[in-house]
Amino acid sequence: MKKSPPTRSANWEEVSAELEAIRRAQAGDPEAVGWLYERYYLFIYRYLRIRVDDQDVAEDLAAEVFVRMIEHLPRYRVQGRPFLAWLYTIARNLVMDYYRARPHAPVPLPADPERKPGMGDELEKIEARAQWECVRRALQALTPEQQEVLLHRFLEGRSVEETARLMGKQPNAIKALQHRALASLRRRMEEMGCL
Repeated sequence: MKKSPPTRSANWEEVSAELEAIRRAQAGDPEAVGWLYERYYLFIYRYLRIRVDDQDVAEDLAAEVFVRMIEHLPRYRVQGRPFLAWLYTIARNLVMDYYRARPHAPVPLPADPERKPGMGDELEKIEARAQWECVRRALQALTPEQQEVLLHRFLEGRSVEETARLMGKQPNAIKALQHRALASLRRRMEEMGCL
């Protein structure tokens, strides 16, 4: 039997559940706060883990995002952007504060992708690691906005529309930003001799 594509009502049910949880959390319902935490923790942690090299620090910052969420939730107003976009803004500000307090700390980007045992010989692994390190260094040369669009689109696998909602931009602006980010990344990698 052929499955039909998801309907808009399924998406509306998710949005409706989120709005109800936000309303209840604003009224002080701990179960609703827990629901928001469970729903969004992994997204926030991944976002922070890519930007902070230390796993413990990323976990601490993720916890702080939700502490600040609770503190500021009474003043939160639905404005047409996803709730997750608001949480990303809190996380982005915490990362900036973290690095501002450590002005000489390098801003890390994604760690070496996990490699499964038996995936080629040692030389292949060394070459793959060197290529990944070059990508990391090239990414650091991009603007924070370019890094963010590449994070959402390629590391999180989000659609153009989802990325646009999270970044508060129009889909065409996301496409243009992504195009510029990839061109800049390629140019930087060529300059570094990686391509």
